[in-house]
Amino acid sequence: MTGAVLIGGVGFAAPAAAQVATQPAAASVTTMSAGRLGASVGGVLGLVGVIIGGLALARPGGRLGTGHLGAFAALAAGLIAMALGGLVVVTSDSGIGTGNGRGGAYVALVVGLIALVVGGLALARPRRAD
Repeated sequence: MTGAVLIGGVGFAAPAAAQVATQPAAASVTTMSAGRLGASVGGVLGLVGVIIGGLALARPGGRLGTGHLGAFAALAAGLIAMALGGLVVVTSDSGIGTGNGRGGAYVALVVGLIALVVGGLALARPRRAD
């Protein structure tokens, strides 16, 4: 009877051990995966959009704010940042901290949304007749 229990216990432990072995390992800190790269590009692009939109909002007659060029650039950068962030969130198969770029993608979504808002405010702002 004891032998049957030992064999049964080992038999049930084998599928559990196989399941643990097939789980994906987390990427190291220095590994640049496609998800991390996409999230990083989206975050940087969103940050550039926030900066350009802020300059267009603060100085509508300046170089970057001439016409509505700065506002349109901020809107475009924010939209692309949100698209990249959303793509990484949808295609990542693991959670935050596994090296798939999901955390950075959330940051890219938020920063891209901020760039869209600032660019929209700069676009909606009336021009001064100087």
